[in-house]
Amino acid sequence: MAHESNGAIYTAAGANLAIAAAKFVGAFFTGSSAMLAEGVHSLVDTANQILLLIGLKRAKRPANARHPFGYGREIYFYAFIVALFIFLGGGAFAIYEGIHKIQHPEAPADAVIWGRTVPGLWVNLAILGFAVVAEGYSCLVAIRAFWSEKGSRPPITAIRRSKDPALFTVLVEDVAALLGLLVALAGVVLAHVLDWPALDGWSSVGIGLILIGMAIFLMIETHGLLIGEAADPELVAAITAAMREEPGVHHVNAVLTQHLGPQDILVNVSLDMDDAMRAGEIEALVSRLEATLKREHPTVTRVFIEVQSRRDAAATPVPA
Repeated sequence: MAHESNGAIYTAAGANLAIAAAKFVGAFFTGSSAMLAEGVHSLVDTANQILLLIGLKRAKRPANARHPFGYGREIYFYAFIVALFIFLGGGAFAIYEGIHKIQHPEAPADAVIWGRTVPGLWVNLAILGFAVVAEGYSCLVAIRAFWSEKGSRPPITAIRRSKDPALFTVLVEDVAALLGLLVALAGVVLAHVLDWPALDGWSSVGIGLILIGMAIFLMIETHGLLIGEAADPELVAAITAAMREEPGVHHVNAVLTQHLGPQDILVNVSLDMDDAMRAGEIEALVSRLEATLKREHPTVTRVFIEVQSRRDAAATPVPA
């Protein structure tokens, strides 16, 4: 999944950089508040994709004495920073700029291009049209990558259960960007048709609200990953079943899992084993179970098996 995440991020970064340049040119010539807000949004998105790439790279660093479980959670930290950037750099600025334009409405200025005067409306529509095409392609790449991961789950459920914030952050960003472009198009057109320049400002406020809503959603999702989330219930059930199949295991007391990264899962198991087993037999069973789990579930990278009586385990609180 890392390769697919990288591909989606590079595509989104390239598209957003080109879109940001086009929007800023349009805002400069026409004075459109919605266009300026969209330009800042695209620039923030480009910076966000760079941050995600940095996070992915840093997350690959090997474990050491100070960080014995590695740096996999780096990507969760950077994804959370991205959500904050979207909230402050995109949403808050768009609302601020929109309120200013509502208080001081101005019709889009005409642009002089290659010695010819072009109506500001057509400049904005041309740039927004280009942005829709570029953003649509970026969104298509992100959707394809996400679809290959989500399986048969509904999209929202897949996002909520995904452990790869780089992938779903790009997807949510692209969807929000397309919604923002539609709002900007509506604001530009209606402001011209109704001769009501303040609508351009209201569309900027609408874009800001979309970005803030998206940022809050991403912050909630990445916050859970940052503090540590368990593996999918299907994986936990498979691990429990594998443990119960062993003849020497009387009872599976607990199976605790935690994502240390998108493809890095820690497994801690408490087992009640046959008291008649010798130390050597227990060691062989533990080694066999660990090898089986890592072979059948490649995302399981660390396995710790604790031998404990069922009675003693019951006295130890286990998360529900």
